[in-house]
Amino acid sequence: MVTLTFLTRADCHLCETARDAIAEAVAGRDVSVSEIDIDTDDDLAGQYGWDVPVVLLNGRQHSFHRVDSGRLSRALEALGA
Repeated sequence: MVTLTFLTRADCHLCETARDAIAEAVAGRDVSVSEIDIDTDDDLAGQYGWDVPVVLLNGRQHSFHRVDSGRLSRALEALGA
């Protein structure tokens, strides 16, 4: 199973768009998705600041600011999801 972590924050219009792209890419795949508001974690807020949304696949950064569902789908497929 692939773990996808979606780092976001409240009132982020790019995050809303990214959420849709993620939903499209993970549909029907063996992927565990978790969403974290970086403003609830000082370390994440310090690390990512205004770079949200961020997608991590198995803990490694895949994308930030904009999420392309096709690119994400290919990465998930490469990881066996």
